[in-house]
Amino acid sequence: MKQFLNFINGEFVATGRTFEKRAPVDNQVIGQVHEAGQAEVDAAVAAGRAALKGEWGRMSVVRRAELLHAVADEINRRFDEFLAAELADTGKPHSLASHIDIPRGAANFKVFADIVKNVPTESFQMTTPDGGTAISYAARSPLGVIGVICPWNLPLLLMTWKVGPALACGNTVIVKPSEETPATATLLGEVMNAVGIPKGVYQVLHGFGPGSAGEFITRHPGVNGITFTGETRTGEAIMAAAAKGVRPVSFELGGKNAGIVFADADFDKAVAGITRSAFENCGQVCLGTERVYVQRPIFEKFVQALKDKAESLKIGPSELPGVGLGPLISAEHKAKVLGYYAQAVEQGATVVTGGGVPDMPGECAQGHFVQPTIWTGLPETASVIREEIFGPCCHIAPFDTEEEAIALANATDYGLATTVWTQNLGTAHRVANAIEVGLCWVNSWFLRDLRTAFGGAKASGIGREGGVHSLEFYTETKNIMIRL
Repeated sequence: MKQFLNFINGEFVATGRTFEKRAPVDNQVIGQVHEAGQAEVDAAVAAGRAALKGEWGRMSVVRRAELLHAVADEINRRFDEFLAAELADTGKPHSLASHIDIPRGAANFKVFADIVKNVPTESFQMTTPDGGTAISYAARSPLGVIGVICPWNLPLLLMTWKVGPALACGNTVIVKPSEETPATATLLGEVMNAVGIPKGVYQVLHGFGPGSAGEFITRHPGVNGITFTGETRTGEAIMAAAAKGVRPVSFELGGKNAGIVFADADFDKAVAGITRSAFENCGQVCLGTERVYVQRPIFEKFVQALKDKAESLKIGPSELPGVGLGPLISAEHKAKVLGYYAQAVEQGATVVTGGGVPDMPGECAQGHFVQPTIWTGLPETASVIREEIFGPCCHIAPFDTEEEAIALANATDYGLATTVWTQNLGTAHRVANAIEVGLCWVNSWFLRDLRTAFGGAKASGIGREGGVHSLEFYTETKNIMIRL
C-alpha cells in the first residue's frame, strides 16, 4: 500500500491521521494519504521563513535558475515514474498525460527560470525642482512564503505552473495538492532533494479544505500570499481568509466557456477542435467548452458530426491502446455529473448522444466512467447551461448573427475562456475583443505560449499569471530614488 507523506523542511513526515486514495479507473484503494494538521502547517511555515533568511534567500538569480533547470531535467529523467503516478491518480489516457501533463509540468521550471533571469526592470532619470538630477529604478524582492492550493484535473502541470515562477522569484512554497491527487506533488519532493534545493523551499502538506490543511494554510499569518486554482466557491472562502492581514491572492476559478462556430469556419477543423475542448480529459478542464453556439446554416450538420466524433471516442483505462476518454476523478464527482445529466432531461433537453454510464468490463465497472454527452433544445436558463459541470458534455444551440453569438457567449457570470471558429479575419478580431474572457482562441483550443497572460474575468478569477505577469504576483516591486 502506497504511503503519501507530507514533505516538510526536506523530510518526509508521517502523521497519525490518514485517508484513502482510490483509483478512478476501478475505485480500488491504492494508497494512504497522511493528513497534515495545524502543527504540520506551523512547522512548514517556520521552515519556509527560515529558508528565506538562509542560503535560498542569499542565492543569486542565476544560481536559482540553474537549480530550477536541474529540477526540470530530473523530472524528465524520472519521466516514467511521474507518468505512472499521474495515471494512477487521475486515470486519464496515457497519450494525454505523456504529451501534456508531464512535459509541461517539467517545462514550467525552465520557462520561468529563464524569464526571471532575463526580465528587466524600469529606470528613469529626472531633473529635480532645484535643477539637480535624480535616478529612480525598480527592484524586485520575493513576496515570501506562498500557499499553493492545487486542483486535481492537471495535478503536476497546474502545480508547477505556480511553483515554477514562485521559486524563480525567490519565494518558498507550501503546496496543498488536491486530496484526490497526492502523488506527483509528493514525488517532486524527492526531486528537490536530489538536485540540492535547500530545505524549506518546497514543501507539501496533504489534506482537505475546511478544518484541514487547506484552511490552516490560507489562514496562517506567516503565509504571505495565496495562489489557487479551483471552483469559485472555494476561491471566495480563501479570499475571505486572505483578507486578514491583507495578503494578496491569485485565482483561476470556474468557467462556463462558450465555443462559437461560424458558418464560414473550416468545418472539419471546427468539429475536431470542439471535440477536444468539450471531451478532453473527460471534460475535466477549466478551459473546456460546455456551451457551443453554431451558426444556423451549418447547425444540423455540425450536431451530427460532433455526435459521430463523441461516439467514436474509446472509453477505458489509461493502458488500453487508443483510449480517448478516461474516468472522472471520483465517485463523488461522478454523482455530480450524472446529476446534471438527469437535470438536462428533466428540463427538456434532447439527448443527442450519451447521458449515462457506459458498460465497462471487469473491475472497470466499479470505476468512475460516464458517457460523453451532447444536448440540444434547452433554454439559456437551464442549469446545465448556467452552471459548471466539469464533465464530458456540452449543449449546442444555433445562432444567426455575430451580435447574437457575442451576447449568448457573454450571458454568464463566468469569464475564463472561449474558442471561436471562422475564416474571416475581421469576424475573428471583433468577436475575440467583444467576448468577456481572459483567454480567447481563434481556430484553436488549449494552444499556449507560456510567456502570455493567463487568467479569468468576472467570477473566473483574479489576477494574471504567465510570463512577466507572474512576477507581478510573486514579487514586491520597490522604487529606489537616488539624488545625484
